[in-house]
Formats: sequence, C-alpha cells, structure tokens
Amino acid sequence: MPELPEVETVRRGLTPAMEGVVIERADVNRPDLRWPFPDRMAERLTGQRVDQLRRRSKYILADLSSGETLLIHLGMSGRMTVSGDPLGQFAHNHPMPEKHDHVVFHMANGARVTFNDPRRFGAMDLLPTATAEDHKLLAVLGPEPLGNDFHEQHLIDAFRGKNTPVKSALLDQRIVAGLGNIYVCEALYRAQVSPRRKAGQISAARVAALVPIIRQVLRQAIEAGGSSLRDFRQADGELGYFQHSFDVYGREGEPCRTEGCGAAVKRITQSGRSSFYCAQCQR
Repeated sequence: MPELPEVETVRRGLTPAMEGVVIERADVNRPDLRWPFPDRMAERLTGQRVDQLRRRSKYILADLSSGETLLIHLGMSGRMTVSGDPLGQFAHNHPMPEKHDHVVFHMANGARVTFNDPRRFGAMDLLPTATAEDHKLLAVLGPEPLGNDFHEQHLIDAFRGKNTPVKSALLDQRIVAGLGNIYVCEALYRAQVSPRRKAGQISAARVAALVPIIRQVLRQAIEAGGSSLRDFRQADGELGYFQHSFDVYGREGEPCRTEGCGAAVKRITQSGRSSFYCAQCQR
C-alpha cells in the first residue's frame, strides 16, 4: 500500500494539472470501489474548480469551489495518472481507456486525470470542506511527521509506558500519521533501534532522536519519487526510485550496510508484517 512519500509524490504530480482548474467533466464508471461512491458523485464534481490539492496522512484531499472536499485513497493498487497536460509537465497523450479506469477527470486545461485500480481497494468520498477533519477516516489521525506538531516531546509522551514494540507504535496512525512498513523499517535502522524493543523502554533521548531521522527518511523518499515495489507509479506514469536506497527493507540475508558490521539483515514477522533489521546494529 502506498505510504506517505508515494501519496505526496502523486499529489505533487497532480497539482499542475488540477489545482486552480475546473473539472469540466467527471466520469464515474462503476458504483463503488472499497465502498460505494457518494450519491451523484459525477454531477457534484462536474463544473467545480479544484481550489487546493493537499494531503493528510495517506489521503489526497481536493478542496472544491462547491465547498466540498474530494477524499481519495489509492488503496493497494490505485494509480492517478495525468495525460495531455497543456503546461508541458507531462509528455503523454491521452491513452485509450483501460478496463480498470474507474474515475476520470476531464480538466478544463486539457489534462485528463485517470484513477485506475485493478484490485478496487481504493476509495473516494465527498465531504464538507469546513468539517473535513471530523471525517471518520481523518479525525483519528495523529500529527503529520513533516509538520510542526510532530516533535520530540510528542513522541516521548506517546511512547511513555507503552508495552508494544516500537515498530507497532510507529505504525499506529494515532501516534503519527502516514508512516507504513517500509519507512518505519528504514528509520529504525538509521536510529539503530531494534523493531523488537518495547516503545516504553526506549530512553527519552533515543526516542527524541527518532523524530529527525523519520523526517529525513521521508524527505529523501519524496525526493526520489517514492518506492515502486509492485503497483505504485507517479502521476506521470514513471516509477519511484527510493527502493534502490533501502538499507534493510526487502534485504533479508544480505549484508548490513553499516561499515564494519558484517552481519546479515534479518526478517521477522510482527503483527502480520515483515520487519527487516540488523540484530547487531539495532538494539
């Protein structure tokens, strides 16, 4: 599933084609994805200007001139790609429609934005912009890891007395929004913290040190266009490249990249997810 860097990469790719531009026509080609589309979705989108395109956790939010916000979740295999952009941001002509093109936005500037989702685990909803943060999917989220509300004291307080492994704590969207398996593994490696260690047993100094490391990993991943392991593509259809920089994720049995270590990367299962780490470097 796309994590924060992938979703932010898509948002940035969509912005030149969508922000400040009217949706001339919206085609909704099926009644649902992960859950049913809102009533009259195509009608409510058509003719509206996209005033702002923003991200909250792993969701893209398009604030519309109608006073509604379109919430988009890419799911496991969802892609949003742009074709025919008159600003010259993209070189692709409009492709022939594909089987899993479920929602298509025809923009007034000539761009076409297509939401394609073979597994249909993605989702869209329309909600009042003024109360968007109260939506059931957004209200439970913790602070953005690249925002000012995610700071050392917040994480220290959130970890205090917590008996769950630090890996699970960082995946808890109520503690910090948008982190997923890949980037938690990478951040814990850089911080030299074992994913097995109980969150409440890590010293305040080591917890505080996680904050800038998490931000560093995310910023580098965004700069690389995210990570493409299976389905993810950027808005122009290109792959992300951060997977080539993984230190531990997906590298089971390969040598640790810490100079002089010599140990092999291990994989364990935690809460049904694979954790990759170096048992020698990460304590």
